[in-house]
Amino acid sequence: MKKFDLTKRILDSGALAVVRATPERVLEIAKGIVDGGIPVMEVSYTNADAPKAIDLVHDTLGDRILVGAGTVNNGATAKDAIAHGAGFLYSPMFDAEVMSLANEYQIPYAPGCTTVTEAMTALRAGATFIKYFPYGGILGPEVIKTIKTPIPDMPLLESGGVNAGNVADWFAAGVEVVGIGGALSKGTSADIAASAKKIRAAIDAFRAK
Repeated sequence: MKKFDLTKRILDSGALAVVRATPERVLEIAKGIVDGGIPVMEVSYTNADAPKAIDLVHDTLGDRILVGAGTVNNGATAKDAIAHGAGFLYSPMFDAEVMSLANEYQIPYAPGCTTVTEAMTALRAGATFIKYFPYGGILGPEVIKTIKTPIPDMPLLESGGVNAGNVADWFAAGVEVVGIGGALSKGTSADIAASAKKIRAAIDAFRAK
């Protein structure tokens, strides 16, 4: 049930923070998003100290937040992230070894896919969500509608260009989850909490329709 429970936490939140920062800054952001009602974040492995950041957030906030690892492009990175307790894996590309490890350790995997064929290949291999990357953020919600028309059951995660003002448009187009960078990483923890509350309210209002 581990993968089911982790996936449910992501779906219940509907949004996750996409973070590239020092461990200390990652913790500030984590505190802000938790206070704002978005208790899921991805810590990018583009920063060499990402494992330290994941540990710091876990040690400080415990089960109040689900912390995943981002930019997981190969098996070695996936193994390290899993060893540090990453609750999901997030990537700009699909990698079969990462998929295999995610299946073995029963954690969600959201690979980035550029074509529908690539997305279907990843989905059939066991991907939990498909991040239509990079075109979702470039083309906007209409591309999500286009994909969902012939493949309505494809679980899509949009990452790029999402904010409180347009988040409902992405959900209306058919995404299951949104990844948010700038709107959930600027300012103090209090500023981030305020931004998170706006996004939380927008998602909840859409879901209440």
